[in-house]
Amino acid sequence: MNPIDAHIAAQPPEVQERLQAVRQTIAAEAPQAIETLSYGIPTFDLDGRHLVHFAGFARHVGFYPGADGIAAHRDLLQPYPHAKGSVQFPHDRPLPLDLVRTITRFRIAAVQAESASRRRRPPKLAKS
Repeated sequence: MNPIDAHIAAQPPEVQERLQAVRQTIAAEAPQAIETLSYGIPTFDLDGRHLVHFAGFARHVGFYPGADGIAAHRDLLQPYPHAKGSVQFPHDRPLPLDLVRTITRFRIAAVQAESASRRRRPPKLAKS
C-alpha cells in the first residue's frame, strides 16, 4: 500500500471519500506529479518541489498549497478557515473541488516557473 493510500485508509469512510476526491482532482491537474508523504501527510511533488499537500482531520480536510497559493486566491478562500499556507474545508460543507483545481493549476505554474529559473541560472563559481 502506498503511503497516501495508508493515510486515507486510516480515516473514517466519509472522510476517505472526501480525501479521494481531493486526491483525484489534484492528480487530474498534475498527472506528472509524484505522490509521496511529507510532514506526515499526503503530498504531490513536481520537479523535485512540493506542489500541494492535503490531509484528513476529524472536522475538515486540510489543503496546503503554500503561502503563494493562499495569497493568490485569498478572495476565493474567504468562506473557509485559512491561514498563511493552509485552508480547511469543513466536512459539513461540499468540497470546493473547482477551487482545489484552480489553486493546483496556480501551483503547477509557480513550480514550473521556479524550475525554469533554476535551469537558466549560471553555475556558481568556486571561490579560490
